[in-house]
Amino acid sequence: MTPRRRSILRTTAVAVVAALILGASSFLVYANVTSSAERTPLAEVAADPAIHIDYSRDTVVLTPTADDNGEGLVFIAGAKIEPVAYAYKLSGLVDDGYTVVIVRPFLNFGLFETRPLSAFTSLAPDVTGWFVGGHSLGGVKACMYADSPDVRGLVLFGSYCANDLSDSDIPVVSISGSDDGLSTPAAIQANKKTVPADTTFVEVQGANHASFGDYGVQAGDGTATISSLDMRDAITEAIEGTLG
Repeated sequence: MTPRRRSILRTTAVAVVAALILGASSFLVYANVTSSAERTPLAEVAADPAIHIDYSRDTVVLTPTADDNGEGLVFIAGAKIEPVAYAYKLSGLVDDGYTVVIVRPFLNFGLFETRPLSAFTSLAPDVTGWFVGGHSLGGVKACMYADSPDVRGLVLFGSYCANDLSDSDIPVVSISGSDDGLSTPAAIQANKKTVPADTTFVEVQGANHASFGDYGVQAGDGTATISSLDMRDAITEAIEGTLG
């Protein structure tokens, strides 16, 4: 190999490595710019005497202070959404006795999450029966956890499964929004084949993709006309009506 060819190869290798480093660094910055929780709904949860909140960077654990029914939900946040942004919409479950563990997935994308479900259920050792769920890409990851024999049911918020659960016998509730511009009603319908035939499908009128949390608007989403309180009540009723 001539000195000139070695020089060209060395320069090319350096350029490729530099491009990879730049690309990885750019993605890390992008992945860690998240949508924050709105203050008012979170303050309402914090003021609820029926709910105890335990925060960490990666999880939010909502525990009922009384009337604990022994059941819990591990909920995977949507892509680039702060976990606590789901606290208000899931608080109705906690008021009714459920423990809820809201998870920030690795790099804020559910598909990158590799921790076992036990990493989250261990945060509430007194819970005897666990459901899994998630919003958007978080729901895609929840479907993967639903294969576990310890899981009693699956909850999807504006989401659908990438893996095939059609032969599973666990109860599934899929809650969608009529004005969701991201996980559209048509997309939910097209992916019905991946969940059991007896799955409960609930389409909330006036809800968009961001209605499942409290974190502001999302690009490409529809316009919500449902109130935050009505959305919380619709979520609580749909989950408890199917899994309760």
